[in-house]
Amino acid sequence: MKSVVLCGSRRFKPEAFEFCQRLEELGVVVYKPYFHSGKEEWDRLSDDYKKFIVLGLTHDHLYKIKMADVVFVYNKDGYVGASTTLEIGAAAVLSKPIYALAPDEELCRQVLFRSVVSSPEELVKKLQ
Repeated sequence: MKSVVLCGSRRFKPEAFEFCQRLEELGVVVYKPYFHSGKEEWDRLSDDYKKFIVLGLTHDHLYKIKMADVVFVYNKDGYVGASTTLEIGAAAVLSKPIYALAPDEELCRQVLFRSVVSSPEELVKKLQ
């Protein structure tokens, strides 16, 4: 079975991880992002430490994109933030097939999506 890396905003963490769990139940290897925990914890960190954490998380996720066969953008309601846009660009440079949960209004991202899929089962069909 192929592997999928999930990209998306931490604002959708519960739904995105539920999507990942269903993919895993269907036999897919899933690389998930590390979404940093709550705002209170984040606000207590120094600016230098925040930069160090973001650097590590960014490199970790770019490595996961490199390892995965397919990239899936969990863009609920079409939302894609700056980090996910960077990840989409990296996937495109690596010639990875990119699928998304919802259409994107931004044409430069939209043209990079192979198609929109609304469920883990639909994505698994695309992997075969």
